[in-house]
Amino acid sequence: MVRETGGPTDSGVRIERDTLGEMHVPADALWGAQTQRALENFRISGLRFPRRFLYALAQIKRACARTNVRMGHLPQHYGDAIVAACDEVASGALDAHFPLDVFQTGSGTSTNMNANEVIATRAKQLGETRLSHRDLAIHPNDHVNMSQSSNDVIPAAIHVALTLALRHELLPALDGLRDALSVKERAFDGVVKTGRTHLQDATPIRMGQVFGGYVAQVEQSRSRVESVITALRELPLGGTAVGTGVNCPVGFAAMAIDDLNTALDTHFIEATNHAAANAARDALVEASGALKTIAVSLHKIANDIRWMASGPRNGLGELRLPAVQPGSSIMPGKVNPVIAEALIMACAQVIGLDTANTLAGLGGVFELNMMMPLLAYNLVTATEILSRAVDTFADRCVAGLEVNAAACRASVERNLALATALVPVIGYERAAEIAKEAERTGKTVREVATERNVLSPEMLDALLDPIRMTEPGLLHED
Repeated sequence: MVRETGGPTDSGVRIERDTLGEMHVPADALWGAQTQRALENFRISGLRFPRRFLYALAQIKRACARTNVRMGHLPQHYGDAIVAACDEVASGALDAHFPLDVFQTGSGTSTNMNANEVIATRAKQLGETRLSHRDLAIHPNDHVNMSQSSNDVIPAAIHVALTLALRHELLPALDGLRDALSVKERAFDGVVKTGRTHLQDATPIRMGQVFGGYVAQVEQSRSRVESVITALRELPLGGTAVGTGVNCPVGFAAMAIDDLNTALDTHFIEATNHAAANAARDALVEASGALKTIAVSLHKIANDIRWMASGPRNGLGELRLPAVQPGSSIMPGKVNPVIAEALIMACAQVIGLDTANTLAGLGGVFELNMMMPLLAYNLVTATEILSRAVDTFADRCVAGLEVNAAACRASVERNLALATALVPVIGYERAAEIAKEAERTGKTVREVATERNVLSPEMLDALLDPIRMTEPGLLHED
């Protein structure tokens, strides 16, 4: 069932006009005719743009207004009122006045005009009540949208919103997970466990080495985020409709972006080629691919921990999960890997959204991509979901993990892959015979090798030392 978008309480209507004619708009709504048309045209999903995207859009409108004032194209008192209205939009105070569905015109023109109309209306109100400017004739297009087009503003807002989400949400979340895993890497390093390849027993590995591998994966994920932030650095502001910069003063983009950087403590620059910046969304597709890669990496970590904690008596049982909630409505005492599973589901969602983002990237036709609202929603949403899932996983799962050293020791002692250590001394064939007999009889490799008297007890102790097998080198030459 489709949930209809909503807005302010309808306590009557007023008449607003655009180039197509009159529209009835809720009396207490800050939006105008174009937003109302879009609201009626696009009752599709009930999904609205993320808060961070609206914040970015407001900051861009603010920077553009200030720049238009500085360049002498917008009266100071108009600019002051528009900036004050932008600040309210950025704060979230006017979110109820942004009712439009994500699934709308592919350029995001409806949402750009929604912002222009809300800011213009609110600027008039603030001009009268706060700034003592009467009868401000602030126009959504002529003043709020001055020197801009939906075609450069919307992609710029996506770049800004996504960059801020990556910087302030995903990077700190990954840092927290890396730190939590590093603690376990050090704490678990003295415990040797059975390594596994193809879900089959393999040579021993220290639990600390396992977690050190996870730390490295998270560090690599951080590097991918940093690379994406660099790729998103160029903003298409100044390109206006098709990248030519028509109706935009020379130097406007650089000045507006500088103002934006000051406000946000960022390092955006003007696009080096506005034709490409307006028409193609390659950097966003790259960002989506990086998020997908990070999700795949995190899925592996969460799933490994889920498997190692399986049991507690009839699974691997190498790790003990923190008991954060009862695991079953019917089986008392059961503890499930709920936090790991939540992260795995979040990763699946991010991977799925990447497919949609790839298809959205294909929406670039001639001088415009016509799937930008979808990219805006998916990318910011994916980043936020992943960030929160990682935070939860670090705090409520990894931090409380304990290693079952006894279970690990018992598993290593039964491990048939210990025969690998004998190969350099007795050869592959004889070692294989020992492993096969151990499997057939239920004995350990050590027991069978001792019975066959293939090596001295001292040599067997040296070769079958699990700790020594977790380091590089030839054991028989030590």
